[in-house]
Amino acid sequence: MLSLLGLGSAEETVYRAILENPRHGVSELSEKLGWPVPRIRDALDELARLSLLRPSWEEPGVLRLVRPEVGLSALLAREEAALLTRQQEIEQGRAAVAQVIAAYADLNPAQPSESAESLFGIDTVRTRIEELALRCRHELRGFEPQGSQTLANIDASRPLDRTLLENGVRIRIVYLDSVRNDPHTLAYATWLAELGGQVRTVPTLPTRMIVFDREAALVPIDPGDSSVGAVLLRGAGVVTALTALFEQVWERSDPFGEEPRRDEQGLSSQEREVLRLLSMGLTDEAVARKLDVSVRTLRRMTAELMERLGARSRFQAGCLSAARGWIPTRS
Repeated sequence: MLSLLGLGSAEETVYRAILENPRHGVSELSEKLGWPVPRIRDALDELARLSLLRPSWEEPGVLRLVRPEVGLSALLAREEAALLTRQQEIEQGRAAVAQVIAAYADLNPAQPSESAESLFGIDTVRTRIEELALRCRHELRGFEPQGSQTLANIDASRPLDRTLLENGVRIRIVYLDSVRNDPHTLAYATWLAELGGQVRTVPTLPTRMIVFDREAALVPIDPGDSSVGAVLLRGAGVVTALTALFEQVWERSDPFGEEPRRDEQGLSSQEREVLRLLSMGLTDEAVARKLDVSVRTLRRMTAELMERLGARSRFQAGCLSAARGWIPTRS
């Protein structure tokens, strides 16, 4: 029943075991429940995130039980407040939808507006990219958050890239750090750089995007599935905003072909992003998707960072990394 408060079955089992004996540590819980130590630690991390456990003031690295009447009551109050807020948001959304329907009742959604046009299907999108690229005169900017590129995408891009660069158009593309380990994308980026294009990488990207000459931009209809189609935006305001976003990401990215820069703590941007995402409470699966790496690779990176920090749990790793300035603390 505690699942209603955000506890999974594993966390509830460990929590009830701790209630029976609050002095039990990881080893005792592992022996009592017959579970491996990593599974116990994952459950403890989640209980700490839910404020049902807290770090001991007297014994660093040890988690102590928060009294149930305090911890569980706080979770219940949070869920009640979230439910009330959600109900209010639904009512506001209902009113907003009614206003939009009333204001645009005569609008034909199939007709593209002057500032936005929906493009459905890969063929339609690629055809429009070719048209826009051939009219591009100054610069093409792009985000590629899908990670490793398929051979089909690479083969489709090469002729257009060559034409653009031969026409004097500057090309700047940002990929994910994970593509540094993909031979096909590596070969393509090397080829593009030899022709004069510029490629950089970052740990995560907000969305897939192509901006043509500060005049038009393509973004996916569904960020989770770019094959659905894209939206072509021409409004000066939104294209300027997307261009500014690109420049911000470009400034903090690492040039492809060079060793990723490390900060004063010896962390790469990818390692720092792992710590930041984990500190937000994201699951291993969610962090791995954002970085476009396997869950196994993500867990190996996490284990290495925990070892460097001397942490025995992800929760403790988050506390130590924030205390040492490895990630910014939240105000």
